[in-house]
Amino acid sequence: MRTEDNRGLRVSGVTKQYPGTIAVQDVDLDIYPGEVVALLGENGAGKSTLSSIIAGVTQPTTGTMTWNGEPYSPATPGDAIAAGIGLIHQEMRLLPDLTVAENVMVGRWPMRSGFLDARSMREKAKVQLQRLGFKGGMDATVRNLSVAGQQQVEIAKALMLNASLLILDEPTAALGQSETEALFDCVRSLQAEGVSFIYVSHRLAEIAQIATRIVVLRDGRKITEHASGEVSPKQLVEEMVGRPVERLFPEVPPPTDKVVLQVQDLHDKAGNFTDVSFSVREGEIFGIAGIVGAGRTELVRAIAGAQHRHGGTVQLDGRTLKADDPMAAIKAGIVLIPEDRKQQGLVVSDTIENNIALPNMTKIGSGGWIAPAKVRKLARSVAAGIGMKGNVSLPVASLSGGNQQKVVIGKWLERNPRLVILDEPTRGIDVGARASIYEVIAELARNGNAVVVVSSDLEEVLGLAHRVMVLARGQNQGILDADEASPTRVMELATS
Repeated sequence: MRTEDNRGLRVSGVTKQYPGTIAVQDVDLDIYPGEVVALLGENGAGKSTLSSIIAGVTQPTTGTMTWNGEPYSPATPGDAIAAGIGLIHQEMRLLPDLTVAENVMVGRWPMRSGFLDARSMREKAKVQLQRLGFKGGMDATVRNLSVAGQQQVEIAKALMLNASLLILDEPTAALGQSETEALFDCVRSLQAEGVSFIYVSHRLAEIAQIATRIVVLRDGRKITEHASGEVSPKQLVEEMVGRPVERLFPEVPPPTDKVVLQVQDLHDKAGNFTDVSFSVREGEIFGIAGIVGAGRTELVRAIAGAQHRHGGTVQLDGRTLKADDPMAAIKAGIVLIPEDRKQQGLVVSDTIENNIALPNMTKIGSGGWIAPAKVRKLARSVAAGIGMKGNVSLPVASLSGGNQQKVVIGKWLERNPRLVILDEPTRGIDVGARASIYEVIAELARNGNAVVVVSSDLEEVLGLAHRVMVLARGQNQGILDADEASPTRVMELATS
């Protein structure tokens, strides 16, 4: 370590204690100009707490920090930003009814003669967003953007800070391969200017590409530090979880020949997907890959009846399903685990048990009455089945991202579906929770369900799927068997 260098950030013996728990304990961390330090660990390891302390969101119980050789103890995020340190949160903090440009420039809107200079605002926002590969318009309302588009706006907003240290918390969670590469190009460009980064991610395949050092946390403590980013994912996983891990992706037997889902010439008026045809067999995990904007989410939502389709057919076990009718799809045996679990999959302010009960009222109600004892019994049974520990009477908001996703999956699996569609099933979820969700997906296939997995994480799609369909500009560019589906081949099709 370059202990003689006073530039950058030095964290010394930082501890954060809450009633009944220690979130971070005696952590030392140095960040030098032009570095990208990957901060790894499971949910609850202390990554977010440490990041929040550095960014002025939380104050440490004990310990000290220095910034460029001077004492540094931000009382608010504003103090940190003024010092040149910014945090890009995993949970986006955008104003949904403002435009893209207004969000990127919020708090720094250019003025002329006392009025907003809209043209200058659009131009400045466009410069930052183009660095990230953003394809939308500056006047688009943020509410109408995809999750990936919103993530790009969030990152561009932070880039406007001209910070010397940026903390990126799961910045690629909603991004595809091309958008991730654009972000990395931007990070490398800023590195060359002396900007440093703390990079928090569960996508271990990215670490070797972008990190100059790796710091691993477990149970609030710093476990180890690696002098480069070139460390095997298997070793990092074992350091994070504290035990040997044989394999991340479970083995799944080959599917049968029986076709469960048959999609024929599906298309919509907006051109999100055009003449898409494919089938999924009993016991098959069918992956859908493609860059952001390829139409993956729109396609699976249309299959589940949650989004309009203009033409084509969807058949489940030979029975043609009515278009644009999510209830008919659910009754037929199709369930969709959406990509945005907080906005579309859960009522986060309500309890775990009530969330589990919502799609299962016929099991726990009679004559218009719901029995609380039955609600709790059902919730405990579902929680045990998906490996979720804790009190089911607590709010969903109190759970980690991994356990929230388990609640979404578990509540729908209680309906014994025939087809399960999972859109970005492990977005923002740590490696330990990922492994358990992968096992749930594999068990569905072993039990004869048909499973469709949509993911921007190529490693995930290739590790799980028997076959992979690649979408580009809403069209099926090809379906690859597992033995021919490589990252290179998938990206060739996705960009063709």
